[in-house]
Amino acid sequence: MGCLGSRAEEEGTASARDGVTEYFDSHCHLTDTAFRDDRDAVFLRASEAGVKGITLISSDVDDAASAAELAAKREGVYSTAGIHPHAVGVAASGDLDRVREIASSRAEVVAIGETGLDYFYEHASRAAQRVAFDAHLQLGCELSLPVVVHARDADDDIAAAIRAMPSGTVGVLHCFTGGDRAFTEAMAADWYVSASGIASFKSFSAAPLLREVPRERLLIETDSPYLSPVPFRGRRNEPANVVHVAHAVASLLMLSYEEVAQRTTQNARRFYGLGTI
Repeated sequence: MGCLGSRAEEEGTASARDGVTEYFDSHCHLTDTAFRDDRDAVFLRASEAGVKGITLISSDVDDAASAAELAAKREGVYSTAGIHPHAVGVAASGDLDRVREIASSRAEVVAIGETGLDYFYEHASRAAQRVAFDAHLQLGCELSLPVVVHARDADDDIAAAIRAMPSGTVGVLHCFTGGDRAFTEAMAADWYVSASGIASFKSFSAAPLLREVPRERLLIETDSPYLSPVPFRGRRNEPANVVHVAHAVASLLMLSYEEVAQRTTQNARRFYGLGTI
């Protein structure tokens, strides 16, 4: 049985404001304690850098509630609700019901996640991660919300989950670093792909796949406080640095950074069902 249709596909696309380069950080974790002492300054620097859209990604149910509260206080800031694969092993039996409640009752929540599979760290068993991932995909379909997906060293099972999900489920492979089979299934399902600061590293090996992503399915992100792009690698990351991600992606795709900024802002607003500006 398929989905009724995600907001990501029902809403119109955004249009850039004339003469102004605007950015959308599609994935960051500003509820993290790394921002406890200067969160307001982080938001200010993002605004000054031209970042007009930010999505706060949650890692568990308590984080989902905190992200929604933080998003509600600021214009152009949105949130998600979900259980990260790292948190699956410690999640309570009713946590997914709480995710559903938060996602369905808070206007700030624009997606389900972060969910997915991480077989590199395996903080939870692979079987438990897969059950949780499938449940999040189902929930995204039921609530007509897109799904934010973490994928690490789990190419076969990510691909299998995408094949098995309800038809019409919309998702994004966030912080994309490769995985041929998951990429193929994601493209076949009209999913999005998001590039992070890793795209600025000399070791980034997924550029050939990134070039295959349709321009209307490309997003950029910081994944703050992690994965600072060059020239800030090794320091705490923040949304203002999405400007440098745009430059790195532009170089890889042989586009202007202005075009990358405009396209990915339009795409993020479409993905999250935010309509036009």
